[in-house]
Amino acid sequence: MKKNKITVFLVSFFILLGVSFLGYYYKVSGEQKKASALPIIGNDQNHHISPFSFTNQDGKTITNADIKNKIVVVEYFFATCKGICPKMNANLSKVYEAFKGNKDVMFLSHSVDPLKDTVEALKAYSLRFDADPTQWMFLTGDKKELYDMARYSYLISADDDTAGLSVDQDFIHDKHYVLVDPEGRVRGFYDGLSDEDIAKITSDIKTLIEEKHKQ
Repeated sequence: MKKNKITVFLVSFFILLGVSFLGYYYKVSGEQKKASALPIIGNDQNHHISPFSFTNQDGKTITNADIKNKIVVVEYFFATCKGICPKMNANLSKVYEAFKGNKDVMFLSHSVDPLKDTVEALKAYSLRFDADPTQWMFLTGDKKELYDMARYSYLISADDDTAGLSVDQDFIHDKHYVLVDPEGRVRGFYDGLSDEDIAKITSDIKTLIEEKHKQ
């Protein structure tokens, strides 16, 4: 009888141990699945882009509500640029073509020269890339607001490429794209002149799409 009690105790003990192990395994596995392959960029984990209001190439007001729950590729350029912008946008069009029609992905090209980049000028420029204005938006607006979004939301720095740009001493321009996740967090910077980085951002967008649909 005593031996039977010991046997029952040991069986129960190992069953409980097994259940506990399985529970721990699935908890850890779930946490690993939730963990992203991409870093969250900013001073802390709580950095998110700020609310904004700009005008796109169709004259429509675009706000952060329009990109809610979207994966967004951001750049800054100007339409009269003879330097890096044509190459940047030619490369960005390759990324755009890879996700054209995908409702999870949007592209925001902000003007750094809103004085020259009127709605009409941006519309003409966007047609070079056959850009769907509901997915690839060329934005203009108040210069300070455009620049503040670059510096404080998208964390873009300045670059010296001012030829043909009608600006005063305050100038911001950069060759990098910024990748923003559906929660409004910055997840990566990519050199818009680098074929390697074009492949990388395309891959990282796919990663964020997969993560979005697993949630």
